[in-house]
Amino acid sequence: MREPRPQDGRQPGAGLLREAMSADHADSRPISGSTRARGLGHRSRSIALAAACVPLLGFLLLPLLVLVLRVSPARLLANLTTPQVAQAITLSLTTTAITLLLTVLAGTPVAYVLARRRFRGRVVLDTLVDLPMVLPPSVAGIALLVAFGRLGLIGRYLDGVGVSIAFTQVAVVLAQTFVAAPFYIKSAAAGIAAVDRELEQAAALDGAGPGQVFGRVTVPLAGGAMFGGAVMTWARALGEFGATIIFAGNFPGRTQTMPLAIYLGFELDFDVALTLAAILLAISFAVLFVVKGILGRDVGREV
Repeated sequence: MREPRPQDGRQPGAGLLREAMSADHADSRPISGSTRARGLGHRSRSIALAAACVPLLGFLLLPLLVLVLRVSPARLLANLTTPQVAQAITLSLTTTAITLLLTVLAGTPVAYVLARRRFRGRVVLDTLVDLPMVLPPSVAGIALLVAFGRLGLIGRYLDGVGVSIAFTQVAVVLAQTFVAAPFYIKSAAAGIAAVDRELEQAAALDGAGPGQVFGRVTVPLAGGAMFGGAVMTWARALGEFGATIIFAGNFPGRTQTMPLAIYLGFELDFDVALTLAAILLAISFAVLFVVKGILGRDVGREV
């Protein structure tokens, strides 16, 4: 049987539908106002947070900006041709290249052990690797001197056969390696630890030896972290001062690296100090920019 229509001609339930729509519209108005209030509150917090960051960021930026503006391009190019600056740059690039090579060759096995082995005393080894990163450089220089100096524990025997390490370019390399090697070891260890062991096991099942697995599977997958650590090691070695001046001395043309030349230039020729400081600032910024770009790219690939 057909249901009777209402006498006003409206469809059944039309009133209920209009009431529901009216209720939804009424409910939407306070929600919109609440959303607007939350947006204003979020914007206010963002402005307050940015204002809180300004003092420290300004403190970090201002001295660097003044340093860059203090050195004119003409003066920079003129000072680059002076013998003192040229010798310091050449010596720094040579010794840091040797330091980087030694660090990669000797530090990669240590990084692999820290990443893949669990043994008694591992915490002690890990702490030993971290120690030069927090140790005052002057303490590192004294420690190297009493170990490898002419009267040191090992240096006295080397001196007996005519081998002298202290106050030579070898001492520069050893000081740089001591303070900078942990940066590569820690970064490489983190990269190796992140490599999926199943990929290495699959390569081993296919007949690859341990060296082939490491060279063809582990290193390519951990290459970003290893390269980043190597660049940071080189940059830290380039800026090394305290351990070098104590263990190797500050002899122009022989052991005077760029940071030591800045120290001497501060007393004798401030223009030279400004030039070398600007060069080191530019190198440091470029190194950090490259490392962060490489690590950020690797993270993006993983995601």
